[in-house]
Amino acid sequence: MATTKPHDKVIISCAVTGSVHTPTMSEYLALTPDQIAEQSIEAAKAGAAILHLHARDPADGRPSSDPAVFDRFVPRICEATDAVINITTGGSTRMTLEERLAYPLKAKPEMCSLNMGSMNFSIHPAARRISEWKHDWEQPYVEGMEDLIFRNTFRDIKHILKVLGEDCGTRFEFECYDVGHLYNLAHFVDEGLIQGPLFIQSIYGILGGLGPDPENLVTMRATADRLFGRDGYRFSILGAGRHQMPLLTMGAVMGGNVRVGLEDSLYLGKGQLAKSCAEQVLKIRRILEELSLEIATPDEARAMLGLKGRDAVAF
Repeated sequence: MATTKPHDKVIISCAVTGSVHTPTMSEYLALTPDQIAEQSIEAAKAGAAILHLHARDPADGRPSSDPAVFDRFVPRICEATDAVINITTGGSTRMTLEERLAYPLKAKPEMCSLNMGSMNFSIHPAARRISEWKHDWEQPYVEGMEDLIFRNTFRDIKHILKVLGEDCGTRFEFECYDVGHLYNLAHFVDEGLIQGPLFIQSIYGILGGLGPDPENLVTMRATADRLFGRDGYRFSILGAGRHQMPLLTMGAVMGGNVRVGLEDSLYLGKGQLAKSCAEQVLKIRRILEELSLEIATPDEARAMLGLKGRDAVAF
């Protein structure tokens, strides 16, 4: 099993575009394959060891599960960087499980995200702050989140663990939005369906999940320690929106790893839109280095997480 020690190097993950924010919300959000590739490559050069990737319809920026769209930027990123390519299995709340798995099963990546429970997942209050939308799909997409459930049943999770984990050798970024998701993860470990090293991405500030209170970060860390043992997992922190940098800093001090990117927050500072994912990577890197923490390279991240290696993927 992996060890998590205060002197370990810190893995920076970067979630480049996601499926939640829409084009109206930021002119800097990567939408086309070229933009996603460019921002990913810049983020890797800035210090991101892991790139977490979604696809967008090049025509209007809506979330896409089309493998042909992924194929327009994933190989390009792979050629230009040595970063770990982490493909979403979450897709968007409107996608079927089959759609969500279409590209991961084709690509057989080193790593995929895996959401550890069904939940209400919404940013519908954000629609109240927007009066004019760039595309017709955006307003109903955002407002419609109020009546959607992000489905991740035990059977869904078990299926993903089989077809991607067992059959393809892919390891996972286990996305945990609440304490119960840690217990779901422990269930699959107890069932023998997941082996370490575990990479737990704890998430704060999404409506429907844990709030961004620092006490919740402490609770998640302590719960993970009880369930898996401090040496049985690696902990990472995702703070949504304006909570990104404060929670990441706190988590890093506690021995955790960090995730930034325009999927998680569109801002660099108060009232200041981030012009690229790389800006956020550079900011958290500066904070970490000021705290005398070292940044993990992609190959060091591979070793820490027990990944199969770049030569074993299908892109």
